[in-house]
Amino acid sequence: MYKIPVSVLVVIHTQAWEVLILERSDRPGFWQSVTGSIDRVDEPLAQTARREVEEETGIDVRSGRLVDWEHSNRFEIYPHWRARYGPGVTVNVEHVFGLALPARVPVTISREHTRYAWLPWDEAAARVFSPTNVEAIRRLRMPTPPGIV
Repeated sequence: MYKIPVSVLVVIHTQAWEVLILERSDRPGFWQSVTGSIDRVDEPLAQTARREVEEETGIDVRSGRLVDWEHSNRFEIYPHWRARYGPGVTVNVEHVFGLALPARVPVTISREHTRYAWLPWDEAAARVFSPTNVEAIRRLRMPTPPGIV
């Protein structure tokens, strides 16, 4: 079954602006925030975000505050991942969420990843490979960060 080209990107961060990033097992050196595609066309995006956070990190989103940043990105799917999608599919729409935690929590990574790191926001932004992930992490330090009151 092909992946649906609609996904979520979840920036997990602490109140001290530490960001959790994960290294992909299929691409050593490729670090990212939690990402994942919807499983069905009618799956709510917040449900996808919760599922992906729990699958990839073992973090229960109820330990923090999951917020839809109401921001999306359209980007060309990297050629080495296009076979996962249907014939002719080259563009993905990514919806950005944040998970604000009071402090670091224990992380249990899935087999999709080999390592994780909690880094200051600027170091995390410098390490992730995706331009949309860089942008999302940098948004944390905007004058009024998304979802932060």
